[in-house]
Amino acid sequence: MNAAIAAVGSYQSPPVQRTFFGHPRGLAYIVFAEGWERFSFYGMQALLVLYMTGQLLKAGSVENIAGFAAFRSLLESVLGPLSTQALASQIFGLYIALVYFFPILGGLIGDRFTGRTRAVIAGALLMAIGHFLMVFESAFLIALGALIFGSGLLKGNLAAQVGDLYDKSDSRRDSAFSMYCLAINVGAFVAPLVCGTLGELYGWHYGFGVAGLGMLVGIAIYMRGKRHLPPDRVTSKASAPVQLQPGDASAIVALAGVIAVVALYWIGQTQVWNTYPLWLRDRVDRDLFGFNIPVTWFQSFDTLAVLALAPAVIWYWRRQAKRGAEPKDLTKIAAGCAAFAIGCALLGVGATLSGGSRISILWPLAFHFVCAIGYLYTWPITLTFVSRAAPAAVNAMMVGATYLAMFLGGLLSGWLGRFYETLSTTQFWSMHGAIVGCGTVLILILRGPLLRVLRVTA
Repeated sequence: MNAAIAAVGSYQSPPVQRTFFGHPRGLAYIVFAEGWERFSFYGMQALLVLYMTGQLLKAGSVENIAGFAAFRSLLESVLGPLSTQALASQIFGLYIALVYFFPILGGLIGDRFTGRTRAVIAGALLMAIGHFLMVFESAFLIALGALIFGSGLLKGNLAAQVGDLYDKSDSRRDSAFSMYCLAINVGAFVAPLVCGTLGELYGWHYGFGVAGLGMLVGIAIYMRGKRHLPPDRVTSKASAPVQLQPGDASAIVALAGVIAVVALYWIGQTQVWNTYPLWLRDRVDRDLFGFNIPVTWFQSFDTLAVLALAPAVIWYWRRQAKRGAEPKDLTKIAAGCAAFAIGCALLGVGATLSGGSRISILWPLAFHFVCAIGYLYTWPITLTFVSRAAPAAVNAMMVGATYLAMFLGGLLSGWLGRFYETLSTTQFWSMHGAIVGCGTVLILILRGPLLRVLRVTA
């Protein structure tokens, strides 16, 4: 939009501020930077379990990993002996758990010490280093450490910057977080097609290298838009401790309860990144018109379903809102958990009907589209709900704390991954459907008490 200048005598009005689809311009830089950051992250993630089970943890390679013997010994001292598959699933679950635990610390650092912009930049640089280190087998554990610490600095602060662009009463916040999550899914859609194809078909390290390049693109976009980002408000001063208001402590406890329930959803969703690729590789007929679909492409199907359904879901919410019938946030979250549970049930039904032979590709495709509805009703809504309801003094930290749901989900999905080799497909996925379905029940039971404590309409 061109700047509009109105001359009245010698006075000229200030130029009209350019916007991004009716939103502050800073949202565009955050959204596109997040899209590229997710390209790098999901590109590596699509390959990780396949890489570990297919090469890294096998004899001849595992001995090359610096410090791995001690690391494995520590894991097995807690969890007992682990097969190669169980070890890979446990490492993946632990990695995902820590990636989504450290945003709490990262959000605190951004709030109290560095400011959010510096924290995001430092985190992005660490992540780029981690992706490039994945090229070297010996640096595997160091690379995962850099990715974990970098993501901790980036995630809580970048998501919190979306909320900082708006007043808490601004109705655009919901759509802003939906656009932010849409960028996540665009990056997650493209990454397996590029990084996954290179890694799975041509060499694992090509995929990891391209993931690192994607991270550098994200850094460049974010740096270019620095002047459009919300100003940093560092509140860490010895003379100015965090000032919680009356009722804030109860609100923090209530939000922690919501996060714990949403963790049940993430147990199932994280398994889609963990044992699900192995299940696709081992038990699904992936031939389509004579073409064998790479396993990593199903990660793209997962996000393609979200991208395809997001406009329809948003339109449906707006139509409901016009009639005064749009569900409140907690009700949407409960519905999202129910949808994912139904998706898991579909996999169990498909396995039962297959009679022991390879499962038709139609069942996992249906699973992805049903679970996309679960994602859209659960995760973007959780982010915006916590952003709105969290006390101002710890807002960024609480937004970062929403990733505790993924932390808990990652830990438990890694542990549950050991049952992939011992349970049937029907039993394995039905178990996960039941776990996620419990989230629906708990939200519906606790909705009233939560709203009374949080003093919000949700």
